Amino acid sequence: MKKLLFTLFSICILFSCSKNNESATQEESPLKADQYPQKWHLVKMSGMVTDIPPSTGADMAWQEYYLLQSNGAFIKSREQENTTITVQGTFKRVQLSDGEYLEFIHETESALLCNCSADLKEYLKLDSEKELIATCWACDGPGLFYERIE
Repeated sequence: MKKLLFTLFSICILFSCSKNNESATQEESPLKADQYPQKWHLVKMSGMVTDIPPSTGADMAWQEYYLLQSNGAFIKSREQENTTITVQGTFKRVQLSDGEYLEFIHETESALLCNCSADLKEYLKLDSEKELIATCWACDGPGLFYERIE
């Protein structure tokens, strides 16, 4: 009788685990192919100094967004001190060892390129369904946090 109860209990646990795994893999991605264009706004900035609180909204040093198109093109725009700078290029989703990222390949060098290397690539980590985090924080750049608004 104990063996039967143990077997039934084990089967229940196995099925419940597989259902949870299925639902985890079927979560909606913020980059659904049928939902373009997508606009991701900079919503928070922070630096490497821990005693300085993050800034948000009008308190940030600049305002910025990415506009993603269904054909893999992007536009990045920054407004700072009444000046707007815009760059463009292509993007794609990539899987790295620590998670899913968007890889942006800029057409030209510009002040908007936020990376830790000398190439024209920029990586933003998909941290949640609606947040992207720039990776230039790892090399003493600012912590840049984006949220999808469209």
